[in-house]
Parts: sequence; structure tokens; C-alpha cells
Amino acid sequence: MVRFIPDSELVLNQDGSVYHLALKAQDIANTIIVVGDPARVERISRHFDQIDLKKEKREFVTHTGILNHHKLSVISTGIGTDNIDIVLNELDALVNVDLSNRKVKENIKSLNIIRIGTSGTIHTDIPVDAFLIASYGLGLDLLMHYYRWEATDIEIDIQKHLDLQVDFAQFPLNPYIIQSSAELFNKFAPDTDFYQGITATSPGFFGPQGRVVRAALADPGMVDRLRTFSYRQLRVTNFEMETAGIYGLGRVLGHQCLSINAVIANRASKTFSKDPHKTIDRLIEKVLGILTN
Repeated sequence: MVRFIPDSELVLNQDGSVYHLALKAQDIANTIIVVGDPARVERISRHFDQIDLKKEKREFVTHTGILNHHKLSVISTGIGTDNIDIVLNELDALVNVDLSNRKVKENIKSLNIIRIGTSGTIHTDIPVDAFLIASYGLGLDLLMHYYRWEATDIEIDIQKHLDLQVDFAQFPLNPYIIQSSAELFNKFAPDTDFYQGITATSPGFFGPQGRVVRAALADPGMVDRLRTFSYRQLRVTNFEMETAGIYGLGRVLGHQCLSINAVIANRASKTFSKDPHKTIDRLIEKVLGILTN
């Protein structure tokens, strides 16, 4: 059904671009790499054979170009699932809404969205500077509670075991679990350089990830309980701030999403990467190689 979207619900700039990203439909590729840090966009696009577009508004920086005959876009999201809500909805509007008449298109298009990020693991056996694919996202934020979506049987089962083993009732949370795109996961998972696991997505960097500087935690044992969770060889491997939101909105909007992280901190051994930029650059080169070969 073709549906009209009012001006107030999908805001456009005077040039017809979407409000926050300042992009038009022709500005993006079907395969989009998202990063948190705006400076990381150039660290990726410098590998392109050519760059055809550069746009920037607020923390949202976009480069689109060609690598090995593949058209790719790189977009910075900033930090957190609140920004993911903006980025994924506006990307979806670019390909699935006719912005000239504000009507949803009859033929819906699916994008490939791959996050290249940084993360901290909670297990001693995952070393600093390793690479990790999120087979599932564990949402400790609120984003997906605002959307209607259906969990699969396996997601419901994992959720039940999380509730039993982790006991979120000690600190009232309503977490959600959501799987990555099987298509993209199967493209990267055979590479033995990648660890795999459930990535926990938090609404903050300090308290929500169990870090203590001066402020005391409401539930000091949450990270330890997450560390001991086990379900069919699945475990919660790491913390970051975007993955579950990307997977959730990808599910709602019909896009293929995968989150890949460079592990730059080990929370269990209390260590941090000696050269995180080198590790991120290695991950960028590996991801680009798999995407374009």
C-alpha cells in the first residue's frame, strides 16, 4: 500500500535531502559501512579507488565511492542507539520513500549495512586487538521497545535463558535479543580471524557497561553474570553501544545488517590495546577485502 508521509514525520532540507544526513537517494550505495567516529570515515574511504561524494552534517559524515568495481558508502553515526534510530530510518527513507511526493514505494529495497566498530570484551580468552562478529545483539537500551517486531523462536529461547541465568530482575531491565543477518554473517564467519558471540549494546559507556570511576553502580554484579551466561555454545562476549539497535531496525525495515568489532579493551584482564588505530586499520582492510572480492 502506498502511504503518504507528512512533512513533520519525515523532515527534509530545502534541497530535498533527508534532514540529519543531508543525503539524497543517489548519494548512497546498496552496501553501506557505518562507523561511530566521523574521523573513521576517511580511514575507510582512503582505500577506495575513487571517491565520488563527500557530505557532512553534524556528526554524520558520508563518503561514497568505488573499490574493486564495487560501489560503497561509509557513514558515521556518532555514538549510541539514539543516533542509530536516525541513521537507519533516514537511510531507509532514501531507498524506500519517493521523497518528491512523500509516498512509500511499492517495491521495497533492502540495503546491506555493516558496522565497523570498537568494543571491550568481558572474557580473558578473547585477546585485545582481536576481531569479533556479533552473531546476536543483546539490547540493554530502550530503542526497540518503541517499535513493533517479532522475535524468532531461537531469539525467544535465548531470551528465556538470559532471564534465568543473568537475572535482570536484580536491576530492572527489559533486554531484547536479536540475530544478525544470516546472509552477511555467513559471508564473514568462515574467516578464522573472527571470534563470534552475543554483543551487549548499552545506553552508556561507564555505568551501563559496569565501569566504576566515582559513581557507585546500582547492580555491581551484572557484568559478572553476563560473563557466565552460556547457551548452546553462545556467550555474551563484549560491550558496545550500537549493535542491537542496528539489528533491530534492520529487522523492522527489512535490511541486512552485521556488526564487526575490533576488540581494543579486555574488561576481564583490565588491559587496553597499545595501538588501537593499527587494530582498527587492520579490521578495515579485512572487511573491505571480504566485501569486494
